[in-house]
Amino acid sequence: MPFNITSYITETLIYKNFILVFSALDETLLLLLISLPLGFVLSLLFALGRISKYTLISRAVAGYIFTIRGTPLLVQIYLIYFGLGSIKAVRESILWILLKEPFWCGVLALTINTVAYGAEIFRGGIQSVTKGQIESGQALGFSTIKLYRRIVFPIALRQVLPTYGNELILMVKATSLVSLTTYMEMTGIARKIMAKTFAPVEAFVAAGILYLFLNFLMVQLVKYLEWKYNPHLRLNN
Repeated sequence: MPFNITSYITETLIYKNFILVFSALDETLLLLLISLPLGFVLSLLFALGRISKYTLISRAVAGYIFTIRGTPLLVQIYLIYFGLGSIKAVRESILWILLKEPFWCGVLALTINTVAYGAEIFRGGIQSVTKGQIESGQALGFSTIKLYRRIVFPIALRQVLPTYGNELILMVKATSLVSLTTYMEMTGIARKIMAKTFAPVEAFVAAGILYLFLNFLMVQLVKYLEWKYNPHLRLNN
């Protein structure tokens, strides 16, 4: 009987596991599609708070950033999913509608975590804008809001794109920790497969391939944004 490579591949355990893990790709993407935009907006706001001339605001944001960056994401997930649920006031509040669901606990944990890192990244970008560039906007009569919208934010975002791209990649990988809240995203499905088949290599190789693919897309997106918003890169090409 002739050897059929297609039949062999489709019958292998890694292929079957890949199909099962792939079925949870939409759950991982949903986590990212909510937490990343939310984290981006809040990171900008917290960056502004970090450089605020009001000492109370600046110190409060600095304390938040230090606390979140100084504790593991896994601990934060456990505190939100298991810790908040043990507080009676939380269970009796309207917030419990969301916090009783592992998905929203995961979104909250990822958002809180990325805001702390993103705020510091954007703070560096904002402070990299030179005094002369700011004064040129003021000379044109720009209001503070218009100055940030037309000069400070565009320059700062171009400066921080490579660094913030690293944070986006870390966020893709961080979604795997949400499976510890019983939410069945790709890593959760891989752990379930491992428990049933006792084949951890095949299960997690399948998950690793998909995470690698997601990060490949993220890298290409960041490269495209760098090319689009940095004219000198287009001139070099």
